[in-house]
Amino acid sequence: MSRPARRALLPAALLLPLSLLLSGCSGASTAATSAGGTSGGAVDGKGSLTLNVGDQKGGSRAVLAAAGELKGLDYKIKWSTFSSGPPLLEAVNAQAVDLGAVGNTPPVFAAGAGSKITVVAATHGTAYGETVLVPNGSPLKRPEQLKGKAVAVAQGSSAHFQLVASLKKVGLTLDDVQVKYLQPADALAAFTGGKVDAWAVWDPYTSQVLEAKQGRVLTNGQGVVNGLNFQVAAPRSLKDKKKTRAIDDYLERLRRAQDWVFEHPEAWAKVWAKDTGLPYEVALAAVKRTNGTRVPVAVDENVVTSEQEIVDTFAKLKLIPRRVTFKDFVDERFNGELPPSTTPARSYKNQEKDSK
Repeated sequence: MSRPARRALLPAALLLPLSLLLSGCSGASTAATSAGGTSGGAVDGKGSLTLNVGDQKGGSRAVLAAAGELKGLDYKIKWSTFSSGPPLLEAVNAQAVDLGAVGNTPPVFAAGAGSKITVVAATHGTAYGETVLVPNGSPLKRPEQLKGKAVAVAQGSSAHFQLVASLKKVGLTLDDVQVKYLQPADALAAFTGGKVDAWAVWDPYTSQVLEAKQGRVLTNGQGVVNGLNFQVAAPRSLKDKKKTRAIDDYLERLRRAQDWVFEHPEAWAKVWAKDTGLPYEVALAAVKRTNGTRVPVAVDENVVTSEQEIVDTFAKLKLIPRRVTFKDFVDERFNGELPPSTTPARSYKNQEKDSK
C-alpha cells in the first residue's frame, strides 16, 4: 500500500468499528446505549471461578495478551465486547458482567441514572489526545475565536466536558458557540465537509485527523481535564470473596500490562492496529499521545473531587437526571501501595511537540 493511501483518513463508514475501541469516552448517546455486549465465546484461563469482564475492541484483553499477562490464570475470564462505556456500565448494573474499563465520563452518567456501579481502579494519562480540531485552512488560531462558530461534539462524552472546560478557560460558555451534537462518524463527515468550524474529539480520532493532515489542534485538554480512566465493578461481585480476590489479581495484571505498553509502544501499536483495523501510523501516534502515557494510580480524594466537578458540570447542563455524590460510587480497597492520582502521566520524547 502506498504511503498516501496509508495516511488517508478512514471514511466515515469505517468509523463505526473503531468506536468499539473507545474506552468509554462516549456518553449516553442513542448510538451507544442501543448497543449491547457480545461474548463471542472468548474465554481465558482455567479453574472453577469465572470472572465476567466487559471489554472493548483493542481493549483490556488485547493488551493483557500482548503483555503475556493472561498466562497462569487460576480462574476463567469470560469476555464480552461492548461498543463503548455506557452499555458496558449498563451490563455492570444488570450484573451481566463483573467489571470493565471505561473513561472518565460514563461513570458520571451511570451514577446520575442511579446505576449500581463501583469504581475500583484508575489510571492517569495525558490529555493531549483530547482536542478541539480545526481544518488546516481555518482562520481560527485561538480558542476564544470559537465564539459564534459551529462546533461538533458527541453529547455527554469526555470531549463534551473538555469543550466546556476549554471554553470556560477563555471566558466562554456553550451558549457562546453553535454546538452540533454529532457522533464521531457524522462529526467527521461534517468536519471534512466544511459543515462545522471545529470538532471536539478524543484519540484515536485526533491522531487520525493529524496523521492524515486534514486538520490541526486548536487546543487540547492537557491541564484542563483529568485524564482519568477507570475499572468499574458490580457491587454484588465485590461482596463475593472469591470474585474479589480474582478482581484484585486481574487489576494487578492490568497494571503490569500498562507498564508494558509504555515500555513497548511500537509492539502495542502493531497489536492494537491489527485488533481494531486502525492504520499502524495512527495507532502508534495515539499510543504515544494518549494510551501509553497512563500510570496506574490510587482511587483517592483527588479522583473523587475531579469526578465530582464533571458530575456538577453535567448536572448544571441538565445532561444527567440528578446530582450525585461521586464518593458514594468508589471502593478504595484495591489501592494498595499505588501512587496518588496526582502522579504525573508518562510522556514520550517529542510527545508534546507532536500533539500541537
